[in-house]
Amino acid sequence: MFLFYKILLKIQSVYEQTLNKANVEMCKYKGMKVGKNLNTPDKVYFGTEPYLIEIGDNVNIAAGVRFVNHGGTTTMLRRIPGYEDARIFGRIKIGNNCTIAINSVITEHVEIGDNCILGANSVLSQSMPPNTVFAGNPAQFICIIEDYGDIILKNNPVYPRELEKDRKALDEFIKKNQPYKFKKAKRIR
Repeated sequence: MFLFYKILLKIQSVYEQTLNKANVEMCKYKGMKVGKNLNTPDKVYFGTEPYLIEIGDNVNIAAGVRFVNHGGTTTMLRRIPGYEDARIFGRIKIGNNCTIAINSVITEHVEIGDNCILGANSVLSQSMPPNTVFAGNPAQFICIIEDYGDIILKNNPVYPRELEKDRKALDEFIKKNQPYKFKKAKRIR
């Protein structure tokens, strides 16, 4: 039965990867500009105007990320006399070597500089300077990329790096050796 489940999950994975690739290719056909090595392993929503999106080289975009390059709120506004011509459209630009974490939303008129990280579940409505980390709703500056890198290195999991060539061996090592270390709760008032 295990083999059946493994095959079934592999079929689902290949199917979803094919859909994701088709989604990106259709958006490119509609005018979205994409650099080299775009990684979108899961469903990303590029909005109804993908031609307003520009993505640089070596960009990772996680599952559930939404690009909002127009404002739907104007539909209601246009029914009010004097606002019939109200519209919101704007470009979104992502620089090189960026990571957009799971379920984030990027709104119109936003540019993300090179070497940036947008944290999970963030709503970005302002531009990010190069080499920064933003997170939250609304997304705010957290730190510069070097400070984030130092934090990651400080808490870096220790294992023989040659195991990265053998995922099964790496998983087994991590399962046996990862310490039971958890973040402390923040003070409750």
